[in-house]
Amino acid sequence: MNFKKATILLIIFVAGIVVGGYLFRDVQPRSFLKIDACDKNCLNPNELLGLIGSVGIQNLPDLMPFVVKETDKTVVIDSPVHEAPIHYVIIPKKDIKDAGDISESDKEYLIDAYAVIGEIVREENLKQYKIYTNGPYYQTVTYLHFHLLAKAIGE
Repeated sequence: MNFKKATILLIIFVAGIVVGGYLFRDVQPRSFLKIDACDKNCLNPNELLGLIGSVGIQNLPDLMPFVVKETDKTVVIDSPVHEAPIHYVIIPKKDIKDAGDISESDKEYLIDAYAVIGEIVREENLKQYKIYTNGPYYQTVTYLHFHLLAKAIGE
C-alpha cells in the first residue's frame, strides 16, 4: 500500500472516530459494546435497534417516520404496527434502556413524555385507553418508550 492510500485510510478512520464519538456521545453503553463481557448474546438485535434508535431520536428526529407530535424532550409516532385502532409510541429523547435504568436525571424527560400523553388524551378526547411500557425481555427495541392504545370514538 502506498503512502497516499495509507494517509487517506487514516483520515477516513480518524473522521469515523470523530463522527461516531459525536453521534454516540449521549447513549448508554450497550451490552454488545462491552468486549470483555461478550458472550453468545454479544450482538443482540434489540440492543442494536435501541442504540440506532437512540442516535436517531437525539440527533436526527426530523428523519423519523410517522411523527405526529414533538417537543424538545419527547417524540410521538403513530405506531407502524397497531395493537388498537389508536396506537401511539411516546419516546423520550434521552437514551434510557428500560424502566430499570431510570434515574433522577431522567425525571424531566419522563414528566414531558407523560405531559405529551395527557395532551393527546385531551386533544383526541380519549376515554378508553391504556398506557404501558415493556421490560427488557418484552422489548422489541431496547429503548424506553411508552405505548398509548385507545379505542376510536364510538367503539
